[in-house]
Amino acid sequence: MTAIKHALQRDIFTPNDERLLSIVNVCKAGKKKRNCFLCATVTTERPVQVNVVKVKKSDKGDFYKRQTAWALRDLAIVDAKDAVKESPEFDLHFDKVYKWVASSTVEKNTFISCIWKLNQRYLRKKIDFINVSSQLLEESVPSGENQSVAGGDEEAVDEYQELNAREEQDIEIMMEGCEYAIANAEAFAEKLSRELQVLDGANIQSIMASEKQVNILMKLLDEALKEVDQIELKLSSYEEMLQSVKEQMDQISESNHLIHLSNTNNVKLLSEIEFLVNHMDLAKGHIKALQEGDLTSSRGIEACTNAADALLQCMNVALRPGHDMLHAVKQQQQRFSDLREQFARRLASHLNSVFVQQFTQTLLQLYNRSSYHSVPGHDQSSTLAQHSAELTLPNHHPFHRDLLRYAKLMEWLKNTDYGKYEGLTKNYMDYLSRLYEREIKDFFEVAKIKMTGTTREGKKFGLHGSSGKLTGSTSSLNKLSVQSSGNRRSQSSSLLDMGNMSASDLDVADRTKFDKIFEQVLSELEPLCLAEQDFISKFFKLQQHQSTAGTTTSEVEEVDGVALSRSYTSGVPQTVSSEKDMIRQMMTKIFRCIEPELNNLIALGDKIDSFNSLYMLVKMSHHVWTAQNVDPASFLSTTLGNVLVTVKRNFDKCISNQMKQMDEVKISKKSKVGILPFVAEFEEFAALAESIFKNAERRGDLDKAYIKLIRAVFDSVEKVANESQKTPRDVVMMENFHHIFATLSRLKISCLEAEKKEAKQKYTDHLQSYVIYSLGQPLEKLNHFFEGVEARVAQGIREEEVSYQLAFNKQELRKVIKEYPGKEVKKGLDNLYKKVDKHLCEEENLLQVVWHSMQDEFIRQYKHFEGLIARCYPGSGITMEFTIQDILDYCSSIAQSH
Repeated sequence: MTAIKHALQRDIFTPNDERLLSIVNVCKAGKKKRNCFLCATVTTERPVQVNVVKVKKSDKGDFYKRQTAWALRDLAIVDAKDAVKESPEFDLHFDKVYKWVASSTVEKNTFISCIWKLNQRYLRKKIDFINVSSQLLEESVPSGENQSVAGGDEEAVDEYQELNAREEQDIEIMMEGCEYAIANAEAFAEKLSRELQVLDGANIQSIMASEKQVNILMKLLDEALKEVDQIELKLSSYEEMLQSVKEQMDQISESNHLIHLSNTNNVKLLSEIEFLVNHMDLAKGHIKALQEGDLTSSRGIEACTNAADALLQCMNVALRPGHDMLHAVKQQQQRFSDLREQFARRLASHLNSVFVQQFTQTLLQLYNRSSYHSVPGHDQSSTLAQHSAELTLPNHHPFHRDLLRYAKLMEWLKNTDYGKYEGLTKNYMDYLSRLYEREIKDFFEVAKIKMTGTTREGKKFGLHGSSGKLTGSTSSLNKLSVQSSGNRRSQSSSLLDMGNMSASDLDVADRTKFDKIFEQVLSELEPLCLAEQDFISKFFKLQQHQSTAGTTTSEVEEVDGVALSRSYTSGVPQTVSSEKDMIRQMMTKIFRCIEPELNNLIALGDKIDSFNSLYMLVKMSHHVWTAQNVDPASFLSTTLGNVLVTVKRNFDKCISNQMKQMDEVKISKKSKVGILPFVAEFEEFAALAESIFKNAERRGDLDKAYIKLIRAVFDSVEKVANESQKTPRDVVMMENFHHIFATLSRLKISCLEAEKKEAKQKYTDHLQSYVIYSLGQPLEKLNHFFEGVEARVAQGIREEEVSYQLAFNKQELRKVIKEYPGKEVKKGLDNLYKKVDKHLCEEENLLQVVWHSMQDEFIRQYKHFEGLIARCYPGSGITMEFTIQDILDYCSSIAQSH
């Protein structure tokens, strides 16, 4: 252990100006034993610092390294575990408890003893030594000598002291002078003893020679002790004086503390008083404004608004704990409550008076205008018509402008007295609903008068629409006759008006005027609703606060093909789940007459002319789309959406009725069919619909109607063609499908491209069929002969052997050919031309087309006959009695002659 101590001193502590006083070999308790050393050290410099250093060997094991150091002043407790029984375990309590196990009990006791000595010598703070044997501590310090720790005990602590460089040098010089010292230690020791004696003698002589100086020194020491005694007496007197001063200072300090406490309390009390005065004191001017303020002038309204805001701030001030228990605060709160109740009552009464006054004035104006124009013999309709040259609704902007001055007061009333706020809301809705109902009904009455005045027969109300009933007619629908091409349009029924109203009675100008009236109605209603909704939002302050009673959700619902925005409320059902719901409910009650009036107007327009459903669908769709872009859940959007459903149903009903009426069409057995009425009227419908639905949002509805109508037209054309007795079926199909194809080609309706191709194909097929069928008559016997020849060939007889058949020999062929000389062929073609002309109608102008096709088909048959003669009767020299050029000349002269 001594060698280790020497090595640690040399390698670790000497470079750090420290002296190693004690060392113990330890390991941590309860863990794998990895030995290290705890060292007690002191610094060589002043002031002295005492440390406990943990030293361990390096991982390679060839040198020691300093790992951790603790200042001894941080050591709180030394626990030796057991004061009676010897144990190598001990604990050191620094910032935390370190548990150690020493390699031996002796090393542990030596180390704890050294720590105790260092504590006694260098530290004012005493360390607690527990479970340490009292003998161990008593042995460390001789009884009665406290100076041993401060003085001579340091040598007992230092078991080993390293020689400094000078001492080593002196010893080396001395040993060099005695070369035999190492070989003969006894001789060397004797020599050293003799020299020591010589030195002691010299010292004694020196001391005896300096006796006089010693005596002088002793005298000086005695004088110094006397001076020290005097100084101690003065210090004692000073201490007594300072003790009295200390008592006085303590009293002064306590007095200052009480004064400071009193000042602090006064400051806090003043702060509380200032808080209550600043936040709960209402100015006299505000009180006067609340009690007597003028609610009719702008200045008075502004003063009342400021006073109401100030009162609300005073009532809503956040009181600190304990304020509500003060009597003055309770009185002030009661006073504020009385002022609030009084002003709320006065404000509600005044606003109710304003509502009644505005309502009364407006109704009086309406009554005066009506009574001014009401004379005996004139009905209300004529009065309205005379009064309203222009179709407009009254402007409520002045009324809104006057009421908006009270918007802030309404917000105050909403926040302070919701009962009165709700009562005002109900009164406003009640008054305004009656006022708007009167204005809107008058407005729609004028619109109806203007609409019925646009048609020549409108006032009779005997017109037919998609929702009306069929009335009497000179030409019954079920007995609809197909007239000649010259007078067909004047006597046939319209596709869209199959009742008593023909298309000629409804001109484009009337329909355009109806469209303008309907658009004007919607254009007047839209700003009226938006202005009222904006006013309600601002006046009743409904655009900011959101209620937590429920959550409003919007979704898109499709009704009759119309996409509408619906809103519903989730959570617990409430009367008003949100501010938007409240606005919508108010608007619904105020304008409850708009939807039924619009439906009545739509029914009238549909009754006047079913074409109007197209105009109404486009206009209504546009306004619904515009309203939904602004607010999908608004009253205007919802109302127009509901009306749009009605318009869409009328439109669908109109299309369905037309299809049903086409299916019920009957044709005359005595007349030529020509272009069917519903084919011509489909052209008219499509042309008008394209002009109406140009760039419209509801183009898809028209495309669906096109598909339904065109399929019904196709089916009805085939039905009429099958039932026709006077006109060949192919002619009916050819002419009508040619007309349909021309119509679709001209209008370029993209959704009907497939139907256009189908119409062209049907036209082409039936043209070819009609030509082939008709050409069999001019050369009937010749056709039958060659059909027999082809039949024999088909049965397997070789073409050159057909002439050996008895029925088809050369003589029979010459006999048939002689029956058709040029004159007979021309005569047959002329009869054929007349028959075709009789079958075809003039409107479609297909005679030349059909005749040219017949010419081409005749030439094709001629070439076919010549080919059969050449193959089946080779070398016979048999030819037709007319040539292709003759056929061209015959056809040309016949066409020119007619």
